[in-house]
Amino acid sequence: MKTIVVPTDFSPAALNAVNYAADMAKAIGAEILLLHVFYVFVSYTEVPVLIDAGEVKEDLELKINDLKQQLDHKYGNKLKIKTEVRMGTLITELESVCENIQPYTVVMGSQGSSASEYRFFGSESVSAMRQLKCPVITVPRGAKFSAVKKIGLACDFENVSEKTTIDEIKKLVQDFNAELHVLNISKKEQHSPHTVFESGTLMEMLAPLNHEYHFIINENIDEGIIDFCEKNNIDLLVVMPKRHSLLDKLINKSHAKQLVLHSHVPVMALHE
Repeated sequence: MKTIVVPTDFSPAALNAVNYAADMAKAIGAEILLLHVFYVFVSYTEVPVLIDAGEVKEDLELKINDLKQQLDHKYGNKLKIKTEVRMGTLITELESVCENIQPYTVVMGSQGSSASEYRFFGSESVSAMRQLKCPVITVPRGAKFSAVKKIGLACDFENVSEKTTIDEIKKLVQDFNAELHVLNISKKEQHSPHTVFESGTLMEMLAPLNHEYHFIINENIDEGIIDFCEKNNIDLLVVMPKRHSLLDKLINKSHAKQLVLHSHVPVMALHE
């Protein structure tokens, strides 16, 4: 059975991602694993402060089970929910969980309403997208899951046959019975012979799918992607993080994390 892993710290942004993941799981017949990762800080003061990690974990297990009960009440027997509490750092523990269960995807909030939540999700969500080998979906504040009818695939047409996870993309489109919109953002109108060749290669690889190509001119790549998604009612935007890839270029620019933090559309990272 497919599993969707949902890390949560019980903040409003995280709870929104939980609800999104639960509705997605119900739609595709998956189960969800609610995961909370905590870290015990050592206080260096004149009077040593002893923190019982066991007690902390017990309290958090009560909290995450309370969240499970709320979801059980909402979905009844239509959704299978598991819970887990771990001590450590979020990305490290997520890597361990993903290695063990090979989830369908990880779903987490991309931004919070408060300044601290904004900093936390801005850092952790982007790190998860870049470091985890399994698919990761970041959910914007206020985004609700209804149906995934249109999937956008942001592609830079660089070595398409080597790095494009065609099987994963096909599976995703088929699971949701969605349209696939391949978009390429360029700063100039004339496309190089290399781009034309690579786009043709991708077209052949995607031939069985219902898909369209969109070549867009925009000086700002991430703004061009966000604008396209909003104007064309894209339900899920797929990017493929890799060294020197589109997402790396976006993250390393001065307007870093723009795509993840400012998109109103959930963003999925698919790796090789």
